[in-house]
Amino acid sequence: MPAVQLTTRRIEKPWGRRDLWPGFGDAPPGGAPVGEIWFEHEGAAAEPELLVKYLFTSEKLSIQVHPDDRAARAHGHKRGKDEAWLILAAAPDAVIGLGLREAVSREALRAAALDGSIEDLLDWRSVKAGDVFYSPAGTVHAIGPGLTLVEVQQNVDLTYRLYDYGRPRELHLDDGIAVADPVPYVAAFLPREIAHGRRILADGPAFVLERWTGTGQAQLTPQPDRPLLLMPLAGTMAIDGAPLEAGTVWSVDTPVALESGADADLLVAYPGGGIIQDLR
Repeated sequence: MPAVQLTTRRIEKPWGRRDLWPGFGDAPPGGAPVGEIWFEHEGAAAEPELLVKYLFTSEKLSIQVHPDDRAARAHGHKRGKDEAWLILAAAPDAVIGLGLREAVSREALRAAALDGSIEDLLDWRSVKAGDVFYSPAGTVHAIGPGLTLVEVQQNVDLTYRLYDYGRPRELHLDDGIAVADPVPYVAAFLPREIAHGRRILADGPAFVLERWTGTGQAQLTPQPDRPLLLMPLAGTMAIDGAPLEAGTVWSVDTPVALESGADADLLVAYPGGGIIQDLR
């Protein structure tokens, strides 16, 4: 199958925004704020392993956690949820809560979620454009306001909210506490460049995320069962002659020709652990 452009779905969220990001139309005046844009593969023969979202925040997201594959399957889901974020734009005081400031028991985590002190227990980190984080399942986390980011995740809509700042939404304390790893976050992988213009941002057990920049011509060769997701961020690019525009996402599972200009900035993700060394 040739490269397929994914369709978009706008998700309204109370913490979202009306002013979005170049390539996406803003929410109409008086309309509900948009928090997420999902990219979906309509008519795919099999459910994709990965899902791409853009997020736009004006308030803190809930403090939450996701189950791993084993815990998710025990509840009837196909997979758990590892995720990674690339920060595209950030207000000067923007933060992400990632892991806890200190290790606590699950009983202490539950008590903190009930009385609201979990907000102080979370490790809030200042973030800026270009930062990247791989958040494995079990990591207690929350995304703060003033952020535009790309999220790559395992393809499951499965979130356990532990605390939501008094918003009238359901919490999932029993399930969330059971799967949470209530310890400080330690990055398992540091971004590194493996070739000119090819930088590995994350290499987790569930997927790999890369960032490619600059001029080049290449034949992209996905491995069987590891289709590529191409996420153009900026610049001039084309696959098999079709232009890649910022704000789109493409799925590629057969060899395609990629051309990119000097201003090209492209994210590439594929499922499974381990870098595909001869990808281009």
